[in-house]
Amino acid sequence: MATLLVIEDEPMLAKNIARFFQQHHHTVEIAGDGIAGLEAARRLMPDVAIVDYQLPGINGLEVIRELHRNDDQVRTVMVSGHANVAVAVDAMKAGSFDLLTKPVPLKTLKDVIDRALVEANARRALDYYKRRDAEHGGIECILGESRPIQALRELIQILIQNEPADASPVAPILICGETGSGKELVARACHFSGPRAKGAFVEVSCASLPAHLMEGELFGYEKGGDHAERRIGLFEAADGGTLFLDEIGELDLGLQAKLLRVLENLRVRRLGAVTDRQINVRVVAATNRDLEAMMRAGQFRADLLYRLRVFAVRVPPLRARGSDLWLLAQHFTTVFTKRYNKPPTTLDPSAEAALLQHTWPGNVRELSNVIERAVLLSTDGRISSTDLLLTPSAPVDFAEKPSEQPVFARNDELERSHLVRALEETHWDLPAAATMLDVSVDTLQQRMDRHGLYAPAK
Repeated sequence: MATLLVIEDEPMLAKNIARFFQQHHHTVEIAGDGIAGLEAARRLMPDVAIVDYQLPGINGLEVIRELHRNDDQVRTVMVSGHANVAVAVDAMKAGSFDLLTKPVPLKTLKDVIDRALVEANARRALDYYKRRDAEHGGIECILGESRPIQALRELIQILIQNEPADASPVAPILICGETGSGKELVARACHFSGPRAKGAFVEVSCASLPAHLMEGELFGYEKGGDHAERRIGLFEAADGGTLFLDEIGELDLGLQAKLLRVLENLRVRRLGAVTDRQINVRVVAATNRDLEAMMRAGQFRADLLYRLRVFAVRVPPLRARGSDLWLLAQHFTTVFTKRYNKPPTTLDPSAEAALLQHTWPGNVRELSNVIERAVLLSTDGRISSTDLLLTPSAPVDFAEKPSEQPVFARNDELERSHLVRALEETHWDLPAAATMLDVSVDTLQQRMDRHGLYAPAK
């Protein structure tokens, strides 16, 4: 149960309050004045402090201010025999959870204390999850030493360094990459390594709900009609922080238009409302689809695509990351060995060879799942190739053209030679090379990633 501190100069009242809450299994301590109460608070670190307004020495308002300065987790409830509007306003400004007028029925006091404890527990839980997310969300969590990953970390660092320190509105970020390549990890790094880290990181999959429900989730709604109560949307919930829209390519065309409006003026209107609300949120979107091809097919708005990719980040596939594959395999082995309390487990040479030969169409997520399964099934602290249970991978194909197009022939060597020739003839000008190959720049970049082709350093 909770620890309560009663700071009250009327001994009989203080004892009655303490006895009442002790009967409800709380730990209670009494202090007869403000100085003694502050000393007790530093020692006890109470969950809730019940503070009288008129105390010897320093009054209750100053006591409450000092309690909150010393411990931002404590909840305070003021009681007063002379409560009025001015006292109530001062108490709330000082940080009091509530103000009660003497004589206070003990049941009423208990109801207030119970509400304060619920609010305190919710705040502690929120702080815990925010700390946990921050610990697993910074740039340092993007593991790897390959050139593509180093370039990715450098780009993220540039993005967050250019963000205003006052957390004012900034341009959106579009993260592109194959399924399982780590787009969410990049989105978290953009948030938790930047000035918005203390704000909320709110994520939603645009493929998770039908359009009519997704609209309510994003924008919220007012009470009335089909809605029994008011609810804020995810844009408002992310105010001051980041809204991560995963699978943005699955967003309904109607919602795409509303999203564009929000990105342009940073104002949202709840369903059923007649006024807009100003927000300060950074939108980070992610997709594994070719949005340019969708745009040409009329499935994605051109104006939204241009707005989203003010800052475009491409996450390299695992097959383009060289020795990072082995580094990540060892990392996941260590992680899952600890998680499942298994004896120290290692990957033997046959497992290394099998891992390096696999094409990893599911990228880092697939690798993590394979290693987790192998660790769980391991009985002797050693993982071999047979323990990985790898099956031959189907060719990874992101071509937006029919298979008869020669540039995307199934023969990898032929495909690579087409890419190299076009890039060299255009001096590695990607738009010009994409035009020569009759594909979008996004598709060209995906194919370059697949074959480990990167522009030479200038």
